[in-house]
Amino acid sequence: MENTRQKIEIADIFRRFEPGYHQQYYMSHEQQKTFNAIVYCRSQELGGHTLTCNKCGYVQHAYNSCRNRHCPKCQYLKQIMWIDKLKSRLVPAKYFHIVFTIPAAMHKLFYANQDICYGLLMRSASEAVLKAGENPSFLGAKTGCVAVLHTWGQALTYHPHVHLLVPAGGFDSDYMEWIRSERNFFAPVKALSILFRGIFAENIYKHEKDLKTPDSIERIDAAFLRSLIYRTSWNVYAKPALNNAEKVIEYLGRYTHRVAISNARIVDVVNDKVLFRWKDYRHGGRTKIMKVDALEFINRFMMHVLPCGFYKIRYYGIFANKLCNVMLDTYLALNDKEMALSELEGKNWQEIVKETFGYDPFYCKNCKTGRMISQVNIDANARAA
Repeated sequence: MENTRQKIEIADIFRRFEPGYHQQYYMSHEQQKTFNAIVYCRSQELGGHTLTCNKCGYVQHAYNSCRNRHCPKCQYLKQIMWIDKLKSRLVPAKYFHIVFTIPAAMHKLFYANQDICYGLLMRSASEAVLKAGENPSFLGAKTGCVAVLHTWGQALTYHPHVHLLVPAGGFDSDYMEWIRSERNFFAPVKALSILFRGIFAENIYKHEKDLKTPDSIERIDAAFLRSLIYRTSWNVYAKPALNNAEKVIEYLGRYTHRVAISNARIVDVVNDKVLFRWKDYRHGGRTKIMKVDALEFINRFMMHVLPCGFYKIRYYGIFANKLCNVMLDTYLALNDKEMALSELEGKNWQEIVKETFGYDPFYCKNCKTGRMISQVNIDANARAA
């Protein structure tokens, strides 16, 4: 259906400044693919169809979406479906939200080796949580987590970090008892930070010969990696526990399908400068307006395009794909609880939109009684008459 559109969108900025950006910056194949997808999303370049009301004859053009995972227009329905699916996958317990962040000194190495480093970041953070959970001094149980990778901060700067959703408990060694954590989090964050850094160090040493050397670094060897990793402490932040499982999943859903910046945050473009809203967490999360050069804005956005085929949402421990169904059944049996059922499984997108947003996407907004029927397909790359 036709989409309501705000004054200025990211696609508008891309279109307007594309020639200058290509002259000044290099884009990888995946970045160029994302750039084009955002520019053409829901436009006649991607094709679509013409809808006509069966009562009043009102005509409406509906263009196809790009479905690119970095597009700010194409994530919300995916997010809703993912949340619905996860409800029937996780144990209905209390959860912690843990954020693992790498030091700024690691950024150049990470950006030059995204395939390797992003995967190691997610794996190392999850291993730290699982090992801490098994430690009898902390929890003494087998737990799990859902990990979501982000690479940006509020100002669109490069800031790789991973969000983990961790249950407040786990199974004993025989999977006959669910052991609950009575603490704010079952391991002190300082101990978790040290464990996280050590595990990451062990993991990246194995890839020493596979790492590409950033421009500002002469060479990469074990001594260089060791000095880089242990130069400063690593940050782990544990947010207060969330008690309602359904609210926990909806909360995590806000992180899973986010892109670097939404269209809603774009304020204006003035004299080749992009103005956008951001939250300054160093000053109480106050909303401010940032002004950056348009080419720099595009470059910041492009830094967060993930490598082709990289999975930014991963499941570990008792939530791993091969274990989650058995673990969920075991938890439900031990705690005398029922599994949450999917509300959207088997429904098409029109039914999901109607159930989620409360309106019929084929309702005629002109006569208020008719139905919009697809009449003619619009070929991709067609030009308006």
